[in-house]
Amino acid sequence: MTRSLDIVFLGLSLSSSWGNGHATTYRALIKGLRHAGHRIFFLERDVPWYASHRDLPSPDFCELAYYSDPATMIERHGERLGNADAVIVGSYVPDGVPLIDGLEALQPKRLCFYDIDTPVTLAKLDRGDEEYLALRQIPLFDAYFSFSGGRVLTWLEQRYGARRAIALYCSVDEGRYANTGESNCWDLGYLGTYSPDRQPTLERLLLEPARRLPSMRFVVAGPQYPAEIEWPANVERIEHLPPADHASFYSRQRFTLNVTRSDMIAAGWSPSVRLFEAAACGAPIISDFWQGLDELLPDTEALFIARAPEDVVALLTELSDSDRLAAAAAARKRVMSSHTGYARAGDLAGALSNLPANPAFERISA
Repeated sequence: MTRSLDIVFLGLSLSSSWGNGHATTYRALIKGLRHAGHRIFFLERDVPWYASHRDLPSPDFCELAYYSDPATMIERHGERLGNADAVIVGSYVPDGVPLIDGLEALQPKRLCFYDIDTPVTLAKLDRGDEEYLALRQIPLFDAYFSFSGGRVLTWLEQRYGARRAIALYCSVDEGRYANTGESNCWDLGYLGTYSPDRQPTLERLLLEPARRLPSMRFVVAGPQYPAEIEWPANVERIEHLPPADHASFYSRQRFTLNVTRSDMIAAGWSPSVRLFEAAACGAPIISDFWQGLDELLPDTEALFIARAPEDVVALLTELSDSDRLAAAAAARKRVMSSHTGYARAGDLAGALSNLPANPAFERISA
């Protein structure tokens, strides 16, 4: 990029990481954009569940403003939205459908969508669920940025009518995620908000191994787990872990577990931000399998694939420390070379610079 861009994001949350992986994803990306000299304005819906759990209410790397409803927000910030080089709406934004319609009516220079949940979004649309994006709106975007790559990009263009589907994977904030050097507290840990479709895998790859290895220590961090879950005595629970504590959390595990939502497994090529964070902290990773994972972090070289409790038990009891740490080092090298916020910011800025401006905007400007 040779020119500074003025970019407006309308995302689920930047201020609160409670119960979502969007905030840390946006933070890493926007820090990278700011470092490269771009100007960023983030608009966030003011909702009580995030307002009461804000761990970054006033970021120093971008402007952040809250709004109560889309129509009032567009009226108040219409000039800024209309003059921006790009307006990027994220997935799971409340009242996303009327918000997108209102933004499209402004005829911004470039209107884009950043889907941090692509397989989930497409599965919802296939069921007729248009919670935050309508099927008719996909062709409106100049670019559909997807945190899933691979065949999903072809689906977006050929099945759903996207003009341009471009992979924009999650990334890690390299300034915040590194090994802290602390001693291990747990043999295996997991960080993630409760999800019904992830829970069977968590049961199979962490809770059952914990029952079989009562002398070892396990931990699960994240909110919204139902009260009826029966946690083994050697599994510690942490209700909420703010991003400032993530590096310490990962650094204190002999292994960390990566669990993927079922829609993302079906789509493949969908690395989560937690996967990158764990790798950046040098935590040896045990993961379920999905297509494309081997291209990112090869099995036994940069992480360890587990399909059954026996696989996890064997890794915890038989793998040498040298092999465990060698895989962690290989994963960190790969992630730090290609999946940092700085790297991803370059991907986004480069893609935006190659998008033609809306002809309607050019006529208005003239």
